[in-house]
Amino acid sequence: MWKSDYSIDQINAMSKSTILDALGIEITEKGDDFLVGKMPVDSRTVQPMRILHGGANVVLAETLGSIASLMIIDPSNEISVGVDVNANHIRSVKSGWVKGVAKPLSIGRKIHVWEIKITDEEERLTCIARLTVSVLPRKKD
Repeated sequence: MWKSDYSIDQINAMSKSTILDALGIEITEKGDDFLVGKMPVDSRTVQPMRILHGGANVVLAETLGSIASLMIIDPSNEISVGVDVNANHIRSVKSGWVKGVAKPLSIGRKIHVWEIKITDEEERLTCIARLTVSVLPRKKD
């Protein structure tokens, strides 16, 4: 499925000095049709009640779907941008790590739709998200 064969190391290197770096998000695995990343539940990602912030879940979800879309398009001629994200927060997490797995629901020429399931260290579902990505022509300078 991937058109661009970025390695995990290359993806994580692209993430330096971004929100991914600030929140401790790492891409950990890619398969034929999925991308996996993890995020710590710590002082960078919790809300005042000391549970994982829903916005941090959304950042992880959008990150995974956006990177997956980038790996499907031709980045020399196209860009991909998130246009809609929806997340349902199912279970709170107080510490450790959460893992997100992005899988495609629909991959068209102009629209990609991703489902991202986020689980805790005990593999319990904590959040489910859907991301819609628009594929646009890259403007030539």
